[in-house]
Amino acid sequence: MDTKLPQVPWTRIAWGVTAFLCVGVALFSYRWLGPPNASMAPAVLANLFAKPWLVVHVAGAATALLVVGFQLLPALRRRRALHRWLGRVYAAACIVGGASGLVVAVGTTAGPVAAWGFGLLAVAWLYTTSQGWLTARARRFDLHREWMLRSFALTFAAVTLRLYLPIAQVSHIPFEAAYPVIAWLCWVPNLVAAELYLRRDGLLRRQMA
Repeated sequence: MDTKLPQVPWTRIAWGVTAFLCVGVALFSYRWLGPPNASMAPAVLANLFAKPWLVVHVAGAATALLVVGFQLLPALRRRRALHRWLGRVYAAACIVGGASGLVVAVGTTAGPVAAWGFGLLAVAWLYTTSQGWLTARARRFDLHREWMLRSFALTFAAVTLRLYLPIAQVSHIPFEAAYPVIAWLCWVPNLVAAELYLRRDGLLRRQMA
């Protein structure tokens, strides 16, 4: 009798880990929607535009992060009506999160390097999401998929940000030195990885054609 366990494709494992991180960080971030508390970093609360834009940004970004993990599930995408409605929620959340994130970036007290990093992240997030929305409306679904993968890579910056911050802390790197670097590190490698994946995927598609 064959006692080997069935192998699970690595893509399912990767999606499962990604979805878990997205949902976990989203739910954890919703705590910011309440009144300020001691767990919030003073540097974040010192933002010139923290009220009310920080709450608006958290609401939009956390909702986008919560939805996007499920949008990547092939079984859900095949349910077109549900995929479309969740896509609308995701796009609206990204627009709210990106626009308010741009305001918050301008008001940061972490210096110009952090301001530019988070500001360009917000602009790129707004652009990729809007392109994904427009290509879907135009029924150009191959382009829609590409733009939404880029949008997801930028949405996932909320996760990578929270991975890099404790790494910097345990590495004894001062917050003032680490934060401006992480403002770029949390999203630029994500976007590069998405572009490399899309190039590889496109090459494989051309080879199979």
